[in-house]
Amino acid sequence: MTLTKQNIESLLVLCQNENQMAQLEVYNRYQKAMFNVAVRIVKDSAEAEDVMQESFITAFAKLSSFKGDATFGSWLKRIVVNNAITQYKKSKRFVGWPEEGIKDEIDESYDGLTDEDYTHTKASEVMRCMESLNENYRAVLTLHFIEGFDYEEICDILKITNANCRTMISRAKESLRKKLIVTT
Repeated sequence: MTLTKQNIESLLVLCQNENQMAQLEVYNRYQKAMFNVAVRIVKDSAEAEDVMQESFITAFAKLSSFKGDATFGSWLKRIVVNNAITQYKKSKRFVGWPEEGIKDEIDESYDGLTDEDYTHTKASEVMRCMESLNENYRAVLTLHFIEGFDYEEICDILKITNANCRTMISRAKESLRKKLIVTT
């Protein structure tokens, strides 16, 4: 059986034994998706490439800590997101997450964008509007809607409270909604 036909679990066993061909196969399977994750956060393809490669090195070095509770892809994605956020902060483009002035209570009944309001809005238009959002809003919406992280995971990644996370997502949705209304 060639490496390209093996399932990921058997490849990971080979990777733990430092089989470079297995590592290359795992890299080839996941590199495009992980690059896309990184580039959405760091906003620079060269930096995203570096983040992605460093993340694979970290993943292979810490493969013994992979418990299999989640898929390997989601475990690797978490490493990429954390490394991308760290790189983004280092590049001095990161605007700090607001700690003060955010209400701990938000209107839970409002869930932001509704399907009926935006059934005809094109995905490219939504992405263009997201790009024009404040850095914090764009980052939190990217993590939530595009990367699929839940509130708890976003709190862990960004090191913010649950109340701050919910408030930020709510405000980001509202800001996006207003931008979409202006463009439609």
